[in-house]
Amino acid sequence: MNFETYDPEGFYDELIQKNGCPREFAKILTQRLGDMDDDDLIKRQKAAEAVLLQMGITFTVYGEAQGTERIFPFDIVPRIVEANEWDHIERGLRQRIYALNQFIDDLYHDQKIIKDKIIPEHVIHSGKAFRPECAQLNPPRGIWCHITGLDLVRDGNGEVYVLEDNLRVPSGVSYVLENRAVLKRTFPEVFQAMHVRPVVDYPNKLLETLQFLAPSTLTEPNVVVLTPGMYNSAYYEHSFLAQQMGVQLVEGRDLVVNDGFVYMRTTKGLERVDVIYRRVDDDFIDPKVFRKDSMLGVPGLMDAYRQGHVAMANAPGTGVADDKVVYAYVPEIIKYYLGEDPILPNVPTYLCWDEKDRKYVLEHLNELVVKPANESGGKGMLVGPHSTKAEQDEFAQLIKDSPRNYIAQPTLSLSRVPTLIDDHFEGRHVDLRPYILYGKDIHVIPGGLTRVALEKGSLVVNSSRGGGSKDTWVLQQPNGVQTQSQ
Repeated sequence: MNFETYDPEGFYDELIQKNGCPREFAKILTQRLGDMDDDDLIKRQKAAEAVLLQMGITFTVYGEAQGTERIFPFDIVPRIVEANEWDHIERGLRQRIYALNQFIDDLYHDQKIIKDKIIPEHVIHSGKAFRPECAQLNPPRGIWCHITGLDLVRDGNGEVYVLEDNLRVPSGVSYVLENRAVLKRTFPEVFQAMHVRPVVDYPNKLLETLQFLAPSTLTEPNVVVLTPGMYNSAYYEHSFLAQQMGVQLVEGRDLVVNDGFVYMRTTKGLERVDVIYRRVDDDFIDPKVFRKDSMLGVPGLMDAYRQGHVAMANAPGTGVADDKVVYAYVPEIIKYYLGEDPILPNVPTYLCWDEKDRKYVLEHLNELVVKPANESGGKGMLVGPHSTKAEQDEFAQLIKDSPRNYIAQPTLSLSRVPTLIDDHFEGRHVDLRPYILYGKDIHVIPGGLTRVALEKGSLVVNSSRGGGSKDTWVLQQPNGVQTQSQ
């Protein structure tokens, strides 16, 4: 199956140039794909899907009568990132996470960034994810955001931007690991010939990060993964990561707080827990502090945390840096705490609480992407060029009713990657969610989750909105030498 009829259609294509020739780093892959006949490639695609089905890799879609469990769509044409470009991206991610960690710590202590008028006080205190209950908290090692996933996009000129920060409970890393396992089997010779950096050590790195949070006096800290339960959309990932790390998967009802310490109920009695990798939102982790009606959390957990008797990743309160209004200030945050310009730029952002920005947004709704400040998964979003007049009118009213809750951004011409559609290749828009672990050092997994908008022309890559995924191949430096952080 060749690329002779493949048309980038004026978009920035990450594998095929506008003249139809493959980019230099993609030649081994495109040649191998070109040597395969149509039936062989389609068989490999179906074989990959069958393996993923056997693995039980699903996600949950709520509110659909035909059933909630779905297999996460997967495309066997990988996305490729050159070594030098990845090194640049990695430096930018490390810089951003380090600055955001200092920002969160400042907000819950002295709030110097507010006093120095870098960020307006009302922006922080009116945010849904700012937790006054976390004031004066001191997380172990001074780290708030241990496991993060930042969403990156490439525009029509090939420039990389940060689209969103996800510092609460970012999901999707299990798909990165499973996609890699499947694609190594699908194209073993190509994978080896292209010297792709491995991602298989992520569970070990994750466990090291979690263990680092425990008191140094403990030689073997007891780590657990706290899940909301089997009906959560990411339950597969919770169980997968617990199994890969060799730790217990627990629900709130499995844990109890006694004398300021957290214990896990077992058949042999209570067993102390030292570190909790929580996949439960702040609202639900402790009904004594947050939502009183929560059945998912552990009464007294926050007291044990404050006393330093248990560590949690991520720390409660980190969601304040997820707020899309706060996102607009991250370049200033980096400059304020680090004295550096951001390595990775933001997408230009209009803040609807600002009268001048709001006026512009309301006059250009048909051109912009409008997002609520604290939603995820593509919920509550308006993609202006693909919207109706009625939808634009609806969003205009939402913005007027709650201006603090909305931002707007230009509709980017997202980059595309060839994707197998039926019996041929077509370009589809993609984004990238790299995963960053902050423990003894800041470690960035080489690559991350490439999400692909499988619907023709769509810019929405979320799985719940018809998106799928690809394996992401980060190439090694030609001499095999990696930077120290890798």
